[in-house]
Amino acid sequence: MDNPRTVESATTEMMSQPAVRESSLLADIKSLIKVGIINSNLITTFAGFWLALHFTGSKFTDHWGTFLLTMLGTALVIAGGCIINNWYDRDIDPIMSRTKNRPTVTGSIPLSVIKLMGITVSIAGFVVLMFTTLQAALWGAFGWFVYVVLYTMWSKRRYTINTVIGSFSGAVPPLIGWAAIDPGLQLEALILFLIMFIWQTPHFLALAMKKKDEYKAAGVPMLPVVHGFGITKRQIVIYVACLLPLPIYLASLGSLFLIIAFLLSFGWLALGIAGFFMKNDNKWATWMFIYSLNYLTIMFLMMVLVTLPLPFFN
Repeated sequence: MDNPRTVESATTEMMSQPAVRESSLLADIKSLIKVGIINSNLITTFAGFWLALHFTGSKFTDHWGTFLLTMLGTALVIAGGCIINNWYDRDIDPIMSRTKNRPTVTGSIPLSVIKLMGITVSIAGFVVLMFTTLQAALWGAFGWFVYVVLYTMWSKRRYTINTVIGSFSGAVPPLIGWAAIDPGLQLEALILFLIMFIWQTPHFLALAMKKKDEYKAAGVPMLPVVHGFGITKRQIVIYVACLLPLPIYLASLGSLFLIIAFLLSFGWLALGIAGFFMKNDNKWATWMFIYSLNYLTIMFLMMVLVTLPLPFFN
């Protein structure tokens, strides 16, 4: 006769297995679509959408449907691009610590399924965006093409300017959000694009400094790998300095926004210059990377906060 404790233990184990598999599958999907990238890009998409409402005098409550379609479509386009990026990079991901557990490496999801998933999700994103405006869908397609084709498949493994090329795709989400409301765009929409475009290079170069050895082992010619930390620091500071004048073109958002924007920019520039006097490059790169994340979050959050009442009460 079976031991009751043994039977109970076996039953518990059998019941937990589906939950474990489900949890593992969910983790694999989140890894494939790069949830962190989607979340950060949706913040800027929302800011573009919100500011378009503000500058066109529209009410948010009149555009609920468009808002949901814009956010969903953008998320799907980004997720589809990220899935294909993972599928394409399956040969170098095992070398890097932050990518070695992706399902494209572990084999937990067949590569053919991942490829089909990337294509399907991408197309779904384009279709959803088509229900907002044609321009929003076209911006989404442009960002996807740059990320998947020009960055992932062409420049990433060939040129040190791969970061700059990839920055075009990362700067598109605010334009998608804006175009969903105002297809013609405005100067302010271009400024949002420029802020995102310029921000990405110091952000990713700081990360590349932290992961220099892994990029080198994977054969990815990031700037720190090819030309060292000295020129990388100079490039980072130059790009951060280029951010300084951009808030002026958003002066209509008010003095509070301008003050915070300039403080954020000057603080980042000061930290960047401090890197020339620090001996621990990795520590400095970590500080710059963390600051860049806070810069982006606070900057775009302030754009929304300082205009918060206007789309509702205008």
